[in-house]
Amino acid sequence: MFGSLFKLSKSNKLLLGCAALGCVQAGIGALLVHYFKKNYKINNHHSTHPLPAVTIFKPLSGKDPLLFEALQSFCEQDYPKLQIIFGLHHTKDSALPVVKKLQERYPNIDIDIVINSDIHGCNLKVSNLINMSSVAKHDIFLISDSDIHAPDKNYIKEVVTELQKPNIGLVTSLYSGLPSFESRVQHMASAHINYNFLPGVLLSRYLGRQDCFGAAITIKRDLLNKIGGFQSLVKHVADDAVIGRKVRAQSLDIVLSPSIVQTTIVEKDLFSLYEHELRWNRTTFTLEPVGFTFSFLQLPLFWASLAILFNPLTSISWVFFIACWAFKALCCTAINKKLDYPCLPTLSLLPYRDWFSALVMFNSFFGTNVTWRGQKMTIKKHPEFQTTTYDDI
Repeated sequence: MFGSLFKLSKSNKLLLGCAALGCVQAGIGALLVHYFKKNYKINNHHSTHPLPAVTIFKPLSGKDPLLFEALQSFCEQDYPKLQIIFGLHHTKDSALPVVKKLQERYPNIDIDIVINSDIHGCNLKVSNLINMSSVAKHDIFLISDSDIHAPDKNYIKEVVTELQKPNIGLVTSLYSGLPSFESRVQHMASAHINYNFLPGVLLSRYLGRQDCFGAAITIKRDLLNKIGGFQSLVKHVADDAVIGRKVRAQSLDIVLSPSIVQTTIVEKDLFSLYEHELRWNRTTFTLEPVGFTFSFLQLPLFWASLAILFNPLTSISWVFFIACWAFKALCCTAINKKLDYPCLPTLSLLPYRDWFSALVMFNSFFGTNVTWRGQKMTIKKHPEFQTTTYDDI
């Protein structure tokens, strides 16, 4: 078999080399996820100091699947003093009945509903946050997307405890994918988050990056005001990246919360998934073109299958492809066990997932137009913070 390897063309050797690098990265990523969760279980402890009051911001737009369950996970937090603000742009929003149901079910929780149609800029989520901020009572803000599920009742205690540590400006959370129903598309979407995004973030943290993720951000009110407040974010697509880079500009650190939240997967078909991931990828490419290009190495089954397409009669290409599939499946199984995610539905989809990712990533090079919740926009690079802004099309 090794003799056959030396007889391969240079292009096939290059493709198999890329596949091998992808497998190495998958292995490292699986180990990082394993030890991240392991350390969380061992080191899970809370400060004995009194916990400060917290205001949670939940901007809403429509009734996505599992919306009630996601919002409920924050209402059931074991925390001494909590305010939750739900923000909507109009009274006809389908999320409003869900919020009112929560308000009835949890009468002892300080819940405010802000309905305000004012638009302050192109980023509708940030406009919502600006409208909500007028009723915020406390000095620690937890800003979280509507589709985020808290992992347990101690989540807010954990992030606030992290925020109290020296030189910490912001706490952000890793997230995994939670399918809203059983389908191949849902598992394809989860596979991208769980096997590419999650290990990739941990690897970048290990290499020194301190990125901020919009799934859940915990920050002090005075620091947010110091860096410009919500108003400074209204023209940015990647408002989370802007907050992160402004915090870093204050010589403060961004840390990960000790546990991983979940984000609801809502896509029902491949086209919806394609549009969603194209927005992610085009935003990432605009922010980090070099890093984004090298992230193609995250797709070992794509490279190994390309080697077969270029030389289908060579047995070494087939053996290498099967070996890559088996190794990637092993890494994904290890991640699944840590995330309590079912293994079998995703492992058979891994080659298709790599090809779908390659298609989306390749198309990210050729355009700046994206769609976000039905809003069409053009992504631009902001010169000051090296982040993205957008204009409506």
